Amino acid sequence: MGYAVISVRGNNIELLAMDALQLGSRRDMYERLEMIHTKVQELSAQFKPLACAVESPFFGKNVQSMLKLGRAQGVAIAAAMQQKISVTEYSPKKIKQSITGNGNASKEQVFKMLQRILTIAEVPRFLDASDALSVAVCHHYQTTNTVLKTGKAFKGWEDFINKNPGRAK
Repeated sequence: MGYAVISVRGNNIELLAMDALQLGSRRDMYERLEMIHTKVQELSAQFKPLACAVESPFFGKNVQSMLKLGRAQGVAIAAAMQQKISVTEYSPKKIKQSITGNGNASKEQVFKMLQRILTIAEVPRFLDASDALSVAVCHHYQTTNTVLKTGKAFKGWEDFINKNPGRAK
């Protein structure tokens, strides 16, 4: 299970933590679920997040894998909600679209864009960690979108830049 924590101040996104919880296939399923719950509680206590975002599972061919993923995700969501943290879910396509502009981008393309956005030099050991970071950044973009929040209609890029000078670089 990948996880990432970001801090946002103005237009600045800072990476606070990113890693993957190694659950191990040899462990009992319920022990792995407990590890997920504990990790979410630890992250909540350490960083005191305002929100939690998760990637919605995509339908696979293996029903058993979907069942296990659903249980794990449910435990993570319940642990966040237990701490009074709001939870939002995004589809993999929405996350990729939000980060790269292409809903069919590869994991590597998404991470390359995240490296540019956050000026990250090192590549994480596990793609699950960078996946989690993409969900966090997607949530930030979805909840701070000027167009969505204000309901403003723009006549083009020039109009957008004139009305949002702090958002253009």
